[in-house]
Amino acid sequence: MGRVASGRILGKMSVVKNGSGVGAADAPVEESDASTRVRVVRSILRHGPSTANALAERLQLTPAAIRRHLTVLVGSGQLSSRQQRVYGQRGRGRPSKVFELTDAGRSQFFQAYDELAVQLLGYLSRVAGPQAVKDFAAQRTAEVESQFGAIRPACQSPAEALVEALTREGFVASLLPVASGEQLCQYHCPVAHVAAEFPQLCEVETEVFSRLLGSHVQRLATIAHGDGVCTLHIPRPVEKGN
Repeated sequence: MGRVASGRILGKMSVVKNGSGVGAADAPVEESDASTRVRVVRSILRHGPSTANALAERLQLTPAAIRRHLTVLVGSGQLSSRQQRVYGQRGRGRPSKVFELTDAGRSQFFQAYDELAVQLLGYLSRVAGPQAVKDFAAQRTAEVESQFGAIRPACQSPAEALVEALTREGFVASLLPVASGEQLCQYHCPVAHVAAEFPQLCEVETEVFSRLLGSHVQRLATIAHGDGVCTLHIPRPVEKGN
């Protein structure tokens, strides 16, 4: 993974104290504000949209300290926030804010690799034709398919197996219920900027998902097109009459 540009998040030195039960290797005693914010961004990149409390628990920091860093990251345009969606009965109090990476935040991780990948795929398309790009896209999904086949027997549904396979491959996926079926959400796409130039990557991925799920599926949003999350609608199976 590429280095994160830190010019916009430099800050003064701060002390992070270990909580009980946390080893020195897990929580540095001293680190700069900049490096802490890099850890925050990396955590959201890995785990998907997160609340301040979830980040605080994962990074062994206080919620107050996390919120201070989140404010800076939102102000610099690397993160955005929204109200947490609650499914089912909601408890008392206001919903928590969920923080997610913006396109600018993601680009700091992958810009150099993306530029190289775009150049390589452009060369492949010119030399071998557009079909070669689709063939390459199909090859990329082979590992997800392999993971899916190994996971499927232990899962209740094909959709659950696909979510687990995608997450293992770094896509940070989840499954959300909706009135007409389910939505498969991918909170991170390692090739988002490349897919913006070569939509064949998303097209082939959708075809593979449809085949693995045994169902027609519909793309609702993609990170490659500027959306915050890749969203795929999986319709509820039509019940046959007696």
